[in-house]
This record gives sequence, structure tokens and C-alpha cells, in this order.
Amino acid sequence: MRAKEIIAHIEGLRNEKQREVLMRFFKTGPGEYGEGDEFLGLKVPQTREVVKEVWADLPLSDVPELLMSRWHEVRLCGLLILVAKFEKLATKRLEYDEKAILGRDEILTMYLQYAEQANNWDLVDLSVHKILGHWLLLPSNLGMKDSRIHGKAEWTDTTDNRDYKIRILDELAESPCLWKQRMSMVCTWKTSQMGDPSWCLRYAEIHLHHPHDLMHKAAGWMLREMGKRVSMDLLRDFLRQHAHEMPRTMLRYAIEKMPEQERKEWMSV
Repeated sequence: MRAKEIIAHIEGLRNEKQREVLMRFFKTGPGEYGEGDEFLGLKVPQTREVVKEVWADLPLSDVPELLMSRWHEVRLCGLLILVAKFEKLATKRLEYDEKAILGRDEILTMYLQYAEQANNWDLVDLSVHKILGHWLLLPSNLGMKDSRIHGKAEWTDTTDNRDYKIRILDELAESPCLWKQRMSMVCTWKTSQMGDPSWCLRYAEIHLHHPHDLMHKAAGWMLREMGKRVSMDLLRDFLRQHAHEMPRTMLRYAIEKMPEQERKEWMSV
């Protein structure tokens, strides 16, 4: 099945009643954060079922046609296909495989190229940590100086490579696009899951004074996950430095898993 066939299939699943519900839920009205987003009315499990059937055989070159669709669910399908293709190349066995590294870099590059097509919070949250977040902690050719021994790449976590990855996230964080900003924060879900808190702490601090409630929620959520997955003491250190200036929503999300009395103490700062 090619991209045009996938789009036709998804369009055939249109549900007008569910469409109206989703248009309200994702704030697509004038002046709202999802203004102009168009839905067909599919539930996420329906889209996942399509992805399950087609991702392995669909050429990567077909995915942009899905990502450029007017339909929210078709764009989600394209993003989840990229997730599936990336995860296949990101297993422990293939971590240092040169062909897999090239494949992951190609998928990551496409994801970033079409980042603005992930123009609602669910599109970001269902994809960014599994592609960009995972890529941050994997070997990559992107930003690497050519270092070869006997014709083979020597993979080390060089300063150049990490700096390049930081630059990518900084560009997202500094973008005028809300959804790119959210990507820079939510991608740290994966890095925290893999035991590295540095990405979460860096971008939570960068977004500390962000004006939008969706970013307050995202930063607080990622801090909570970092505390749960890596260290509650690190979370408390961050709060001791910043709780007095954090938006209340961000703080409330960050402390959600703490004991009730401790939550009250933090909220009173």
C-alpha cells in the first residue's frame, strides 16, 4: 500500500460525530492553539491499526505525503510510521550498526524537516520522545567529525556530537513555533527513561518562563518523569532553585507523585 492508498483508506474511516468531538477537544476554533487543524474523526487505536499494517512495506520516501496531509489523523499516521521505522533500527543489537545509524539519521532528519506538521500536542507527544529523544542517546553520524580506524567508524560520545545534538534542541526551543518548543521538552521523556536527567533539567530551565500553559504542563510533566525515573533528589534540587519562579501549573505537575504534605509545602513556596 502506497501513501495515496493509505490516505484514501483513512478517509474512508471518517466519523462525523467523533470528528466534532475531536475538533472541540483539540481547540481548533479561531484564536485557539489548534486553530485550523482538520480531523476525520478517527480514534488513535484506529490509526495505530493502519500503521501496524503498512509501516514495514511503505518506502520512507512516501512518508512526507502523509505528513503534509490536511488531515490530523493522516499526519499522525505518518509520524507513527516514522516511529516504527526508527524503533526497528534502534534495538540494542543495532545500536552501533553502521547501516542502522545511517537509517536512524535519515528518519530523524525527515522528522525535523517536517516538524511543523506535528501541529498539535498529541502529534508531538506520541512521536518526539521515540525518535528525537531516543536519537539523543544513540550513535549518530550527524555532527560527527570523521574519525575512522582501518576504514571503520570509531563511535565515541564526542563533545562535538553532543554539542550538535544540543544545538538541534536549542533551535527547537528557540523557535517561534509552539510545537517545536514542546518537542524540545517532551523529547526528554525518553532520555530520562534511559537514565540521563541532563536533557530534562536543561530544557525545563530554558522553558521556565514560557508564556503558554501547554509548555507549563509539558515541563512539569517531564520533571515529574525525571524524578520518577532517575532521582527524586535531583527533582528536589531543581525545585529548591526554581519553585519560587515556576508557573503554578508547571510546579503542580512536577510534584504530582510526591507525598501530600510535601506537595503542600512546595506549593506554598
